[in-house]
Amino acid sequence: MPSSIANKQPPLTEQDAESWKREFPMLATRIHVANCSHSPQSLRVRKAIDEYLDGWLEVGMDWDRWMGEISRAKAEFAKLINATPEEVAISTSASEAIASLASSFDVKGERHHIVTTHAEFPTVGHVWLAHQKYGWEVDFIPVRAGRIELEDYERSVGERTLVTSATHVYYQNGFKQDLKRVAEIVHRTGSFLLVDAYQSLGTCRVDVRELDVDFLVSGNLKYLLGIPGVAFIYAKRELVDGLKPAVTGWFGQNEPFAFTPHILEYANDARRLDTGTPPVITAIAARAGMEIINEVESYRIEARIQELSEFAVGFALDLGLEYVGPSDVREKGATTAIRVPEPPKVERLLRERNIIASARGDVIRVAPHFFTTKRDIEVVLGSLREIVAAL
Repeated sequence: MPSSIANKQPPLTEQDAESWKREFPMLATRIHVANCSHSPQSLRVRKAIDEYLDGWLEVGMDWDRWMGEISRAKAEFAKLINATPEEVAISTSASEAIASLASSFDVKGERHHIVTTHAEFPTVGHVWLAHQKYGWEVDFIPVRAGRIELEDYERSVGERTLVTSATHVYYQNGFKQDLKRVAEIVHRTGSFLLVDAYQSLGTCRVDVRELDVDFLVSGNLKYLLGIPGVAFIYAKRELVDGLKPAVTGWFGQNEPFAFTPHILEYANDARRLDTGTPPVITAIAARAGMEIINEVESYRIEARIQELSEFAVGFALDLGLEYVGPSDVREKGATTAIRVPEPPKVERLLRERNIIASARGDVIRVAPHFFTTKRDIEVVLGSLREIVAAL
């Protein structure tokens, strides 16, 4: 949405958050701040899944409806990132999506260098390292004091770099990269930019046109309010024809129902990155979740998340907790990371208090969403202080 329109919309309030809680039955009895790991179930997502199950029970095979649902899910994802549906492919996970993209590039020629970072979720590094056997060289930019420095992109990305693979938000501590600046740097040498937006989409505005992102991948079980088993790939339209994925399948073909195993003819849009039979039930759930995000609107959620982040960081420091993320909330995703002893045990003790948070590494991640209130954060961090003191 253009900023001139966006600015006319009122910001999300505490009252709005309380109202949206009714959409998520779990929130009647629990505080859920593990959205960096998995969102709570919404009534709309549950209804969409139930409708699929009812149709399966009553109709059985219903290819026309299923294909329509896949198209609707792609369209909803496209709307979320300001792309077109023809630039969106569907997958079963971020791992498969990135593997499909990685298999699409030709290692022949001067450009056989991949740059990624130590801030990536491990699956990203694993995919690129696995492709070294085809001749790729893979280098990792280090994490320095919990962040990735732009200067390290300047040093690492060169004339031989084909793809720079970068997370938008660091899953460990919530550091958010400036994708526009990263894109400017890597494009100077002709490198493509592949973004893993799993930890950001749903909490902030991501406009692939404005950011000049070449490829983007995200699953849906976190801030997009979906479930495991589905992910989406954005591929810039002018780059699609150059993609020749080896990780493919019949739905990546121009005519999937032609049933010609002896002919490899990729689809003429991002569908060429589709693989086998699409994940229909998870796509239906994903579409319902993304409809909520698009209804609330990403730019309003982003402002709310920044407000909650500022409150959470300040409150955590006032309580004497050890916050380990960015001090500037503009450089921060939804996650507020608190260093604690025995994080898995702390997560379990929080759950005994009806608080759902996420342990990762040496921290507990407190990751609110637009339905989270400041009172929720006070309760979570207050409980966290009591548990840490007892340990």
